[in-house]
Amino acid sequence: MKYEVIMFDADDTLFDFKKAEKEAFKNTMVGYGINYDENYHYRIYDEINTALWRDFDNGLITQENLKYQRFKELSHRLGAGFDEYEFAEIYMKNLSQGSFLYEDSIPLVESLKNDYRMTIITNGLTDVQHNRVRNSAIGKYMEEVIISEEVGLSKPDFRIFDYALKKINYHDKSKVIMVGDSLTTDIQGGINSGIDTCWYNPDKNVNKSKFKPTYEISQLMMLKQILEN
Repeated sequence: MKYEVIMFDADDTLFDFKKAEKEAFKNTMVGYGINYDENYHYRIYDEINTALWRDFDNGLITQENLKYQRFKELSHRLGAGFDEYEFAEIYMKNLSQGSFLYEDSIPLVESLKNDYRMTIITNGLTDVQHNRVRNSAIGKYMEEVIISEEVGLSKPDFRIFDYALKKINYHDKSKVIMVGDSLTTDIQGGINSGIDTCWYNPDKNVNKSKFKPTYEISQLMMLKQILEN
């Protein structure tokens, strides 16, 4: 086999994070007695959250600050006056309970479990990802689940990939592949670490970045074709 170790991203690769996020946000807003309108409230939150995660990827904000800043800005935009710290804690508790896997995730992982060593590397928050990912239906098939906040490193920093390999005591990068949906974190990070990469691109977006993945797939099960060739 060309590869022996598969590193997976979690959200928007194996897990439907957008579904979990929308559900958690709705439940939190409703819990605050807000007459929730997804087209209005979630659109504003998503705009704020996306911008702050972009700042995080560029090293402009810490994950600790991001947790609360997004809800401070949301409260200001909505004129809601809620406490961002309390809101964040309730939201993250709701989010940690939303473990939604894509339809092909379990069949894919189960089909690979006997032939490959698998890990997950996620740029998530510990309180959220521990339950959603580690305790999910596929968590038992992963040798390690590396959470960025927990280890103090995040993709695309090559050190988080090296940390993951050290955790499973594996050193041959020529037989490792990183699978993820983000060109700027998963693919760039894999390239930074010197391992092959596979871009999961279900929407078949055009790659306008400078990061060129080794492979590209639009369906999760297509990964098996790559591994078997």
